[in-house]
Amino acid sequence: METKLERISQLSMENPEMVFTSIGHLINKELLAECHKKMDGGKAVGIDGITKEEYGRNLEENLDRLVERLKKKSYKPQPARRVEIPKDNGKTRPLSIYCYEDKLIQEALRRILEAIFEPHFYDEMMGFRPNRSCHMAIRKLNVMIENRPTNFVLDADIKGFFDHIDHEWAVKFIESRIKDPNVTRLVRRMLKAGIMKDYQYEPTEEGSGQGSVCSPIIANIYMHYVLLWWFKEKVQPSLKGFAGIVVYADDFVCCFQYKDDAEMFYERLKHRMKHFGLELEESKSRLIEFGRFAEEHSRKEGKKPDTFTFLGFTHYCSKSRNGKFRVKRKTSKKKFAKKCKEVHRWIAELRILPVAEIIKKLNLMLVGYYHYYGITDNSRALGAFCFQIRRSLFFWLNRRSQKKSYTWDAFNMLLKEHPLARPRIFVSVYG
Repeated sequence: METKLERISQLSMENPEMVFTSIGHLINKELLAECHKKMDGGKAVGIDGITKEEYGRNLEENLDRLVERLKKKSYKPQPARRVEIPKDNGKTRPLSIYCYEDKLIQEALRRILEAIFEPHFYDEMMGFRPNRSCHMAIRKLNVMIENRPTNFVLDADIKGFFDHIDHEWAVKFIESRIKDPNVTRLVRRMLKAGIMKDYQYEPTEEGSGQGSVCSPIIANIYMHYVLLWWFKEKVQPSLKGFAGIVVYADDFVCCFQYKDDAEMFYERLKHRMKHFGLELEESKSRLIEFGRFAEEHSRKEGKKPDTFTFLGFTHYCSKSRNGKFRVKRKTSKKKFAKKCKEVHRWIAELRILPVAEIIKKLNLMLVGYYHYYGITDNSRALGAFCFQIRRSLFFWLNRRSQKKSYTWDAFNMLLKEHPLARPRIFVSVYG
């Protein structure tokens, strides 16, 4: 099955105008069995309560029945279970949890959509793609700012992107390359499946549930046509100077040489987003002067140069050791504070364990944190984070009994025996 999908991907790449009219038959027992094999069995269950393990006990029969329903066009996904996840700003992010069988169909759809659309995505799109990462997005942005004539940056945020994807536009974009009604029917039914919230059914008239296996590829297709294709093919050729863009999921940054170009694009962008059912978050979207001349201009005006935040890092203008212009980045204050609070609460829950076990778990978390935030020029923020974790650990170890357990000297001796993972730079933006 992998060979068939690879062949389809090759055909799509070699024939940019090709439209696939018969591809739904690939969602067969063989593909669904592969999807089942690779599915994560530890995920939360949907409204039917069925786990991967339970579904797999009668896998042959279950898949036979599922394929039969697909052939008869009677398959209809069940509503997703909706839970709310806290966000940094005190609000919540809705997460949709789907039934296991629906996840199998979504995974099969994802593989087909990815095989056909992936070859046509631009290099500037970095999110939810094979062999792409946040760090690659930052490297690309770094090149645009340091090596190209960037003087202005538009840092934009789409309000509730996943919740406001227009279903009709999403299907139209998919139909630009897939005209098989069996595929588009499944996409429509998946988008329209509805949610169960507080034991009440709610229809989904717009949006693609975060938590759906298929949502990331649908989001990328949507952003490809709404933003990237338009920017690359329509906007860039009409501008006077340099312009570049980097997109990660619904988060994107645009760079411009001239302010007139940037302002014109910003206004056109608002109208384009509205046309496709989206809206910019005005409080989080702004056009700033940023680049090799920004610091000099700001100093003349008696103010600090502006900064912007992208993918959890605050980007700011600075200089290298030899005095040349450089963009540097540090962990954003919001992400830093949120993680410190999160780990402080986590250590409180762990404090009943033996000290060696607590530090072992902390080190696993720290290494993961360093792998993401351990990026060029961010050493100071990494050190500050490690220091905060030490303080939290000291605080909670001294709350394990009524008597104070450790002085700082005793605590430092403990850390010599069971050391915390030390901050380290793992990623170079110039690599």
